[in-house]
Amino acid sequence: MGAKKKPSYRLVVVDARAPRDGASLSIIGHYDPLTDPETVVIKEEEALKWLEQGAQPTATASRLLSKTGIMDKFKTAKEKA
Repeated sequence: MGAKKKPSYRLVVVDARAPRDGASLSIIGHYDPLTDPETVVIKEEEALKWLEQGAQPTATASRLLSKTGIMDKFKTAKEKA
């Protein structure tokens, strides 16, 4: 997303078997690296739901989830279960 020299990104959930540019299952947030500080908005409930269902975040998605504290919440919930 975004425009030339003005990137912005969506954080999406995609089936691994789907084509690269195929439809996403859900858009759970967005990231804007140009603001100071960078803007990260993620729907926490949806992200936790997908992680509990077995979604495997990429390295970048994992970094963004950690930055917002969602990965920590997921790990503590997983340890309690």
